[in-house]
Amino acid sequence: MRYVKDFHWSKGMRIRGMMDSFSHLGFQSIQLANARDIIVKMKKEGAKIFLTFTSNMVTSGLRGLFAQLVSLGMADILVTTAGAIEEDIMKAYGERFLIGRFSADDVELYEKGVNRVGNLFVRNESYEKFEDVMGGLLKSIYEKKPRWSVSEMLREFGLSLNDEHSILYQAARRNVPVFCPAITDGSIGFHLYMFQQDHPDFVVDVVEDFKRILWSTSYDDKKGIISLGGSVSKHHALLAALLNGGMNYAVYLTTAHSSSGSMSGATTDEAKSWGKVKDDSDVSTVIGDVTITFPLVIISALDELSDEGVIKG
Repeated sequence: MRYVKDFHWSKGMRIRGMMDSFSHLGFQSIQLANARDIIVKMKKEGAKIFLTFTSNMVTSGLRGLFAQLVSLGMADILVTTAGAIEEDIMKAYGERFLIGRFSADDVELYEKGVNRVGNLFVRNESYEKFEDVMGGLLKSIYEKKPRWSVSEMLREFGLSLNDEHSILYQAARRNVPVFCPAITDGSIGFHLYMFQQDHPDFVVDVVEDFKRILWSTSYDDKKGIISLGGSVSKHHALLAALLNGGMNYAVYLTTAHSSSGSMSGATTDEAKSWGKVKDDSDVSTVIGDVTITFPLVIISALDELSDEGVIKG
């Protein structure tokens, strides 16, 4: 039995020590501390770790952290959405996004050619430059062969980049597959369509990629998921695990609530009813802004894993 303990500041307190105190504080702080402990456990026990995230997190500064986690061996399989691919490539080519306001005048932004993602601004010029980049990337892979699975294509893109803070760059160099089941759901989908008009034999095969994610683990593997946000990226990983016995460890960090009945709000407990998460698995669902909760959780986990020599930081 655990009891509530008062939280006290101490000079020089590290995030890891703060998170230890969170485990006795109450409410979401306990879920946060549990999430840290589960991530540490899944890494120590050799689980194959799925890291899933939505595109808005790559719009933010979390993009570099995701790339670093790949380089540290903290993610074996990535699943994301089309916007994340676009914006990772944009940033790799030097594009910078602006910090704005949630209360900005959106009609005025439209007239200025600025697109708003919460309080972050992406200029139309960034998409125009992305169009030029994509033309070159698609021409390059087409010269090698006309038919690609999505993850194969994204690996080729990653190998062409020269930015160590890029998710695709790090994943390609460490043979970490990047799955994007809804690859057409964004600007990149339009560029794939236009390229195919000039090259009718060019095919991006999403069904082949589904086979690849299914074979990325087996029934006997220990499997863990760190799911940031929801959407198709979360469900694609869980569905793959469902067909291979379910996840042994599951950490969800989201702003969505279960009352919506959505995949984004579905908790780790709800996943047990489907067999996506094993009934005896270690789980934690944290409600809160991922740009706040995830750095706290993962830095605390990395500190512990580094102190114990499990990873080299």
